Amino acid sequence: MDQPPSATLDRLAAALGAEGTRRGPPPVERWNPDYCGEIPMRIAADGTWHYNGSPIGRPALVRLFASILRRDPDGRIVLVTPVERVGITVEDAPFLAVEMAVEGEGDARSLAFRTNVDDLVPVDDDHALRFERDAEGGFKPYLHVRHGLWALVTRALVYDLVDLCEEREVDGARWFGLAAGGRFQPILPAADLS
Repeated sequence: MDQPPSATLDRLAAALGAEGTRRGPPPVERWNPDYCGEIPMRIAADGTWHYNGSPIGRPALVRLFASILRRDPDGRIVLVTPVERVGITVEDAPFLAVEMAVEGEGDARSLAFRTNVDDLVPVDDDHALRFERDAEGGFKPYLHVRHGLWALVTRALVYDLVDLCEEREVDGARWFGLAAGGRFQPILPAADLS
């Protein structure tokens, strides 16, 4: 008998060491205060948060800021509260996927990631993977976290993802990709592997 998705997520959360009873992030999608301009905050490509040119060394503070982060419809990444909305700079992705749990195989495979700010994110219809080419011609996987924000999957996990990949026919063409979250996610044409 199939278990409900929440049971799978709970098991994956336990495998990643995440708390199963944590509250979710604040409802930033419902907050629409006036835009107050840019602040000197930057999320570096390596996931380090900076303010006024200095790294923010307190993980709890970074997690707090991450909880009020969203992407506005114009593409701007902002910190938002009920009373103000400020823009920040993001060099690549605002989060990093730093740990992965896998259960099952093929189309029934469940994947979940833990981000550098301790979000637990399953691969599913709301949290898709996407793959982009990097400057060297390889690929960089990203995971949708929330509110139009993505996590770059770290290099160490890329190798684990590749081990899960296979070739399949999609719309009459052979693709190299990953089955997870109930669907096959093409990465690149199989012909590009030669």
